[in-house]
Amino acid sequence: VQLQASGGGLVQAGGSLRLSCTASGRTFSSGAMAWFRQAPGKDREFVAVTGRNGGSTYYVDSVKGRFSISRDNAKNTVYLQMNSLKPEDTAVYYCAARTIYSVSYYLPQSYTYWGQGTLVTVSS
Repeated sequence: VQLQASGGGLVQAGGSLRLSCTASGRTFSSGAMAWFRQAPGKDREFVAVTGRNGGSTYYVDSVKGRFSISRDNAKNTVYLQMNSLKPEDTAVYYCAARTIYSVSYYLPQSYTYWGQGTLVTVSS
């Protein structure tokens, strides 16, 4: 199973970016997909998750109303639309495929497969 994340970059505060994560080697539609992020010197943080069919989504409070997660199972791709970006959103963003449903969805331990990360830098 491989996850390939892309779409990061440098953007000014208030701007937008869309991250993409494409999966291969796995039945993509079989599980939840999530985005996490990790800022320098900090732990990896849950950002958003979408269920198998995209019908259920959850977000960390700090991004609610600004970020939107979606998926296209026909393209084996999950997206993270990020609007109204703030400097505190600066981090490496990782996509992840959930396989351990006995662990809460907002914990990294619930996810077995991870993308390589894509850097998002928001300047003030």
